[in-house]
Amino acid sequence: MHALTPPPIAVLGAGSWGTALAMLLARNGQVVHLWDRNTALLESLAKDRMNTRYLPGMPLPEGLVVCHELSEALDAIQDILIVVPSHAFGEALKTIQPFLSEEHRLIWATKGLEPETGLFFHQVLARELPKTPRYAVLSGPSFAKEVAAEIPTAVAVATKDQGFGQDLMTRFNQDNFRITLTDDVMGVQLGGVVKNVLGVAVGISDGASFGANTRAALMVQGLTEMMRLGDALGARAETLMGLAGCGDVILTCTDNQSRNRRFGLALAKGLTANEALNEIGQVVEAVHNVEQLCALSRTYSVRLPVAEQVLRIIKGEVSPKEAIQALFRP
Repeated sequence: MHALTPPPIAVLGAGSWGTALAMLLARNGQVVHLWDRNTALLESLAKDRMNTRYLPGMPLPEGLVVCHELSEALDAIQDILIVVPSHAFGEALKTIQPFLSEEHRLIWATKGLEPETGLFFHQVLARELPKTPRYAVLSGPSFAKEVAAEIPTAVAVATKDQGFGQDLMTRFNQDNFRITLTDDVMGVQLGGVVKNVLGVAVGISDGASFGANTRAALMVQGLTEMMRLGDALGARAETLMGLAGCGDVILTCTDNQSRNRRFGLALAKGLTANEALNEIGQVVEAVHNVEQLCALSRTYSVRLPVAEQVLRIIKGEVSPKEAIQALFRP
């Protein structure tokens, strides 16, 4: 007996990651409604049947419907996947709130913290939607281009609703993509925050030609700091040592597909933070999140020296070489 095809799903956010996940879901036989606030991007997607800016050369599969109106995207939809930058997450919830009922379920693949408040996204959800819908978080070592190219990928999904989790396994799992389930919502989110900052730190180190020894030491130091903060926040160690933590750190720190790593490489060349952002031309989540991560470290009395040095570099208080060397002083 064949499994039933899941009902349609809406994906909000048509950047590289949102488009890649929408393509994955459509290839799994589902109808996918893809929407974005950027009307010019939507027009290009509908005309070219391809995200020529972020995923050139990768045609959109059948079943992926480009929706120009949010009401159209959410028509007859229960599950909503939010894939927007961290600074836009709260606004996305405000935008969809008029359309929501108690039947809707939310999943987000946004990584980071809300920049203005330092809140994790389940906390933003509770603030914006007092009648909090069932929700899940998708995170882990995954580059959009590789998912769109159907390169084998494994990620974590955290939800406290077991039935929703099983439904998401049906939606996402296929030969080249699998999810592992956990109920550790905090752990999965924390990994997605810290890996951004560690990616910048290792990019700075590599860009300054410190070498493989320094890279390995920085990654271990960063993982140690993540574990300490996770313990203070109530995250589980096995989550942080799995796909959503250690796995995402390895990915972000070691491959130039990572915007955070490229940002660090640019800083090491002597560019200012603004110049580095202009060179990359996309959102670099660490820039939004490093200050809030350092604030969390003070709130919970957990020192995060790597994050502190990255923040000092971004603010122009120390040079990249001075910051890396400071981390190795006894």
